[in-house]
Amino acid sequence: MNVVPAPALPAARTRLRGPAAAGPWHLRADPGLAQVEETVRALLEPHLGTRLLPAASDVPGPELRLTLGQAPPPPRRTVGVAPGGTSEPVDESYGLTVGQDGIVCRAPTAVGAFRAATTALQLIALAGPDGELDAQELSDAPRYAWRGLLVDPARCFIEPDDLRRIVDLAALYKINMLHLHLTDNEGWRIECRSTPSLTARHGAEKKAHYSVEDYAALQEYAARRYITLVPEIDLPGHCATLRAALPGLPDAPAPEGLAGRFPYVPPLDLSDPRTRTVVREVLADVCAMTTGPFVHIGCDEAVGITDAGFAQAVRELRSLVREFGKRPVAWQESARAGATEQDLTQYWVDPDMMDLPATAEELAGRPELLAAGYTMELVGALRRFFEPSGDDVRRVLAGGGRLILSPQSHLYLDRGYAADVTPAARAADAARLGFPSYRPRDVRHTAAWDPAAHGIPEGRVAGVEATLFGEVLQGIDDLTTMLLPRLASVAETAWSGRPAGWEEHRAALAHHGRLWTRLRLAYFPATDVPWL
Repeated sequence: MNVVPAPALPAARTRLRGPAAAGPWHLRADPGLAQVEETVRALLEPHLGTRLLPAASDVPGPELRLTLGQAPPPPRRTVGVAPGGTSEPVDESYGLTVGQDGIVCRAPTAVGAFRAATTALQLIALAGPDGELDAQELSDAPRYAWRGLLVDPARCFIEPDDLRRIVDLAALYKINMLHLHLTDNEGWRIECRSTPSLTARHGAEKKAHYSVEDYAALQEYAARRYITLVPEIDLPGHCATLRAALPGLPDAPAPEGLAGRFPYVPPLDLSDPRTRTVVREVLADVCAMTTGPFVHIGCDEAVGITDAGFAQAVRELRSLVREFGKRPVAWQESARAGATEQDLTQYWVDPDMMDLPATAEELAGRPELLAAGYTMELVGALRRFFEPSGDDVRRVLAGGGRLILSPQSHLYLDRGYAADVTPAARAADAARLGFPSYRPRDVRHTAAWDPAAHGIPEGRVAGVEATLFGEVLQGIDDLTTMLLPRLASVAETAWSGRPAGWEEHRAALAHHGRLWTRLRLAYFPATDVPWL
């Protein structure tokens, strides 16, 4: 079976043959699934074209049927934080039967029926050369309730239509959270009507930020695919754009001896009344615009702020988001301000994960670091800066919080592709697209990541999220080249809770290039996958 993520209880195949996938197909759904049917039809069209018959057609052909009803018992228990923000995960379980007359997707909920439909889509679109499907039954359910992807419009703006293409791709692989890194030093990409100057600097560019109306439409589009948008307003650091729009905001007090030693944008001082007012208005706008339950407040890499100033900023940001009716999410550094059962913390780094050379000789053997301008002085500064990260997970667990797993070592998809899996014709892309200081890796490296490797009790894992920051990207083709094929591997692990066997997984991935080509999505044909 070439489905990704692979079903938990896969195909009990029989000697009977199923329908001919290459022929015309009918799509029908129970009355309570009319909206799901409409969305599934839109997702099927790029793969079936005219073979997807109109709803009223009487042309003979197999049927893809979506129905609400009793499905087989869930094959695994779902853990984590539900997209609805509740402690009880949404039931996404389903059963699927392939028979001679077509495919029946049965689930107790509409979202389960939709997840089943994406499995059926892959079965149909990736049918073998004989065009027939094996008669089979399967049942499935996710391990983690939060299965996320971060993209970075702040640094590489993603047009609304292109972002919808990313939503469709995420839905195909059962990802249900789309984290939008909307603000950073390079750009502010969400309209805030209380503070129009934040996006005024983008006025001369083509569609360089999301208007209130754009954002509402994107959320509705994603919701129809059972994907929740999570906006990130990254504070108190990463704030150059905000400072440019609102000059005169004071710098946060800096640790003794740090000011002026390394180039950085001074973080905001949340003890300053004017700064607090600006931040309050911005977060009020973003929370009011956001239909989902989560707003991400950043809190990473706040270089040049005292511990006390950082803790005050984190507490203020959390408090404001809660006051405006949303649940705050923050990067792991926020745990240094304390953590409670109500806090969601995104784990991304520890000292070992930085993969820094210990000696000048080791640095000489790391061309990617030399090309990025690293010196042993800079390496030493980075070691000191990231040293506290080794205690962040302990802080979260001690306070009763939960963690979204996004380890930079495996799930940061801005990591370049290794030279030994790069086709000669794509060497320039591989060199250009990888984040300069990350050691390039092959596809297997991402696919082999195991959530259990971090020693975090499973009940304290909120979910899994891949990230793709945009510093070196220049458009949608660059973005999808870095996502694919590795996003499918992360989705496999996020859904199943563990990595798939590599030989089986790479054989399944080999078929998916055809899906991406039909969707006009660029991908990287790494040679450790035997593409068909």
